[in-house]
Amino acid sequence: QVQLVESGGGLVQPGGSLRLSCAASGFTFSRHTMKWYRQAPGKEREFLAGISTTGGITNYADSVQGRFTISRDNTKNTIYLQMNSLKPEDTATYYCNAISATMGTLYDYWGQGTQVTVSS
Repeated sequence: QVQLVESGGGLVQPGGSLRLSCAASGFTFSRHTMKWYRQAPGKEREFLAGISTTGGITNYADSVQGRFTISRDNTKNTIYLQMNSLKPEDTATYYCNAISATMGTLYDYWGQGTQVTVSS
């Protein structure tokens, strides 16, 4: 079955770094655009970063541009989110998303999330 499993979250001090991973299985990973989102308590889910199937195109939300880097390894069916210069407002649950549209059918998969807490 389809699985997206995030890992790498935790507690970090302001200014610190974390690297999140999202391991995929159960679908053709290399054919899916991959994205990272986050959701803080009481707030809507927020898009952070996206990466094309080959990794050649990336895009970022203004809130993380220059601090976060998305990457993927299609040989490992895994995407990453390198997060630097973390701020308390980055505290949230972080989710990975796989999406593709084939023959008019949308395939949209989500992981369970990993918690990131930025606090001194």
